[in-house]
Amino acid sequence: MTTETRPRVLTGKHFMNGDTACAEGAVAAGCDFFAGYPITPSTEVAERLAVRLPEVGGKFIVMEDELGSMAAVLGGAWAGARAMTATSGPGFTLMMENIGLGVMTETPCVVVDVQRGSPSTGLPTLVGQSDIMQAKWGSHGDYQIVAYCPATCQEMFDLTVKAFNTADRYRSPVFVLSDEIVGHMTEGVVIPETDEIEITPVRRPTEPPRDDYPVYRPGPDLVPPMPRAGDGYRMHVTGLTHDERGYPAMDPDTHDELVQRLSRKILEHADEIIEYEEVLVDDAEVVVVAYGSVSRSAREAVQQARARGIKAGLLRPITIWPFMSERIKELDPRVKGFVVPELNLGQVAGEVSRHTSKTVRGVNLAGGELLAPGAIIEAIEEVAG
Repeated sequence: MTTETRPRVLTGKHFMNGDTACAEGAVAAGCDFFAGYPITPSTEVAERLAVRLPEVGGKFIVMEDELGSMAAVLGGAWAGARAMTATSGPGFTLMMENIGLGVMTETPCVVVDVQRGSPSTGLPTLVGQSDIMQAKWGSHGDYQIVAYCPATCQEMFDLTVKAFNTADRYRSPVFVLSDEIVGHMTEGVVIPETDEIEITPVRRPTEPPRDDYPVYRPGPDLVPPMPRAGDGYRMHVTGLTHDERGYPAMDPDTHDELVQRLSRKILEHADEIIEYEEVLVDDAEVVVVAYGSVSRSAREAVQQARARGIKAGLLRPITIWPFMSERIKELDPRVKGFVVPELNLGQVAGEVSRHTSKTVRGVNLAGGELLAPGAIIEAIEEVAG
């Protein structure tokens, strides 16, 4: 156990890997509870937090498995903590039942998934981007989720902070979908001064505690304030369809109204949530859509294609869910097509195809190594004709 005393925010310039930057982003965001089970390639997140959380008065728990980890995270959030866990594909799968519980109970928390090659145990130490659709549809039922895809170690810090703010703003689990390359590579990371880090305060109830307090009565933005266990409010928290008090209400109208609101509270704020980066898109005839570590190769491919006289551009989703469908639709009339390189067999390519009438050319590798720029350039040339 370290005897060093360090502040919550380690302001300054650092040289650290992505997993460590993620952990520091969590601490800077006010995370004070972590429950998880070690799994490659996310283990460094837990290792760092095992040291850092005790330094700032937080709690770190190694659970018996990922099912228990996610349950503990939900409990920590209801007790008032800013709570998180970190995992990879197989553990993410095991967490899905309780992630669905988090959606239904509107529990703010952060889940970091450092993706690897899969399915099953797959390639534990090698890269993949195989959990994109699992993040969207992994738990049963109709709901919307917010997920960010960092491409740099700096974004591992920045987007982890943002994930905590988004979770509290919309009372929902939020994902950071990293991958093994971003998690394990080492780059410069600048951690701002404490007062420069935006922290969204948790919106607590303004009404005084009472036995019939409506725990799930939404505000005008469709998001209910988040009570905290121990503050005197009578709370009933269940995964069953429930009324505004949180008590089971087994009828179709209540269920439809609840599930519609759980989706609408995200979709009706999509413009606030969705972020993307554009490089040379304004006059592009071929647009490369790439995320995470693959976007680094795609950026180089676009530059090389330009050098060959092809008008290529890069559209990089930073928010992968909700998807930037409106931007794809806007580009559709004026481009020849899209190239979507990814370390799976076409998960985002399928999503792009849903929103365009033009050619969508996937460049796919199931996992294990980063796609080289050359394969992406060939696809750009093919679409450009």
